[in-house]
Amino acid sequence: MVAPGRTIESSTMTKKPSGRGHGAQYASLQKNYCFACGKNNPGGMRLKFDYDEDGDRFICRFRLGKRYTGPPGHCHGGIIATILDEAMGKVNKLHQVIALTSQITVHYFKPVPLNHPLRVESRELRVRGRKHTNMAEILNQEGEVLARSEGLFVAIDPHKMFAKFVDR
Repeated sequence: MVAPGRTIESSTMTKKPSGRGHGAQYASLQKNYCFACGKNNPGGMRLKFDYDEDGDRFICRFRLGKRYTGPPGHCHGGIIATILDEAMGKVNKLHQVIALTSQITVHYFKPVPLNHPLRVESRELRVRGRKHTNMAEILNQEGEVLARSEGLFVAIDPHKMFAKFVDR
């Protein structure tokens, strides 16, 4: 948990899901420079996700600071899409796969405020072979959905695609 008034600056999931894989083994990168969740990216968001077993979803609680400004007092739409994409990507860990975003659709319902407690929740919709379809929502403290996304992710072999960046 983050103290009120602070922006989250952390990076990894606190509980690693197990099982439910389908062939491709999960691989860890040497260092994580991901803009959204990478602990090694000093300019990144360092979002931290937890897996909620009861709700079968990933959750990240955060606040967005002034550097993410779009419209006055509110977050830029590209940052909103980044947060939703990252949240949906975490869902693929349930299957112990690396899956890259192929398509993402974002619905912006209300402006996402800066410096307010927010959360993003994500869950799986379906899996067909290598294609994983997930959804995510950004909610305010009252539980109102501010933005929602659906994304298609395609499982890849990280050793083939990112060979020079992956520990063996």
